Amino acid sequence: MSLQAGVFLIPAGLFAGMLLCLYIGLWLGRREPAKVGDFAQVQLTVIEATVFGLMGLYLAFTFFGAAQRYELRRQLTVEEANAIGTSYLRLDLLPISRQASLREKYRRYVETRLAVYRVLPDIEASTEQAAIATGLQQEIWAGTIAALAEAPPQATGVVIPALNQMIDVTTSRAIAALTHTPMLIMARLSVLGFACSLLAGYVLAGSQTRLVGLHMIAFALMMTTTIYLIIDLDFPRFGLIRLDFADQGLIDLLGRMK
Repeated sequence: MSLQAGVFLIPAGLFAGMLLCLYIGLWLGRREPAKVGDFAQVQLTVIEATVFGLMGLYLAFTFFGAAQRYELRRQLTVEEANAIGTSYLRLDLLPISRQASLREKYRRYVETRLAVYRVLPDIEASTEQAAIATGLQQEIWAGTIAALAEAPPQATGVVIPALNQMIDVTTSRAIAALTHTPMLIMARLSVLGFACSLLAGYVLAGSQTRLVGLHMIAFALMMTTTIYLIIDLDFPRFGLIRLDFADQGLIDLLGRMK
C-alpha cells in the first residue's frame, strides 16, 4: 500500500472500527439486566470522563505538533528560496566570464528543487530529483570555487557563506519532510478512539431517543475526521491539505532568473 493510499485508507478503517465499537458498546449496554446503583454509576462516570479527557489531550497535543511541523516546512521552503536568491545575486562578484555557466546551473537547480516536492507522492521520482539536485550543488560549488580563484579576495567571504546556506537548507527540508507524529502515538490515539467509541455506545444504550444511529455516525465521523486532519497536516504533499502554495517563492525566483 502506498503512503498516499494509506493517508486515505487509514481514516476509512478508523471510521469503520469506531462504528463497530459503538455498536458493540450499544449491544453490551442493552444486555445490562438492570440499572446500576448510584455509587456504581458515579464510578462509571469517573472512568468515562478519564478516558474521554485522555483522548482530548492526545488529540490536542498531536494536532498541535502536526501544525507546528506544517509551519516549519512552510518556513523552510521560504528560507530556501531566500538562500538561493541571495547566492544567485552574489554571482555578480565573480568574473563575468564565469557567470553565464553558473547562472544556467542555478536555473536548473531551482527547477529540480521544485520538482523534488512537486512530484510527490511519487517518492521514487522525488528521490531521483533530489539526487539530480545534489549533483548540481556539487557542480555549482566546484564552479564557484574555480571562479573565486580569479575574483578579488574579499569576494570569498561573501559568496561562500551564501552558497553554504543554500546547500544546508536542503538538509533541513529533507529532515523536516521525514519528521512525523511517531507511529506509536498514532496507534495509541487510535486505540483511545476505539475505547471512547465503545464507552459512547454503552452510554447511548440508556438513551430513549430514536436517533441513536445518527448520534453514533456523527460521533465516529467527528473523531475520524479529526484524526485524519492530524495525518493530513503531517503529510502536506500527499492528502487534501497542501503545501504547494509555499513553492511560489521558488517559482518567482525562477522567473527572475530567466
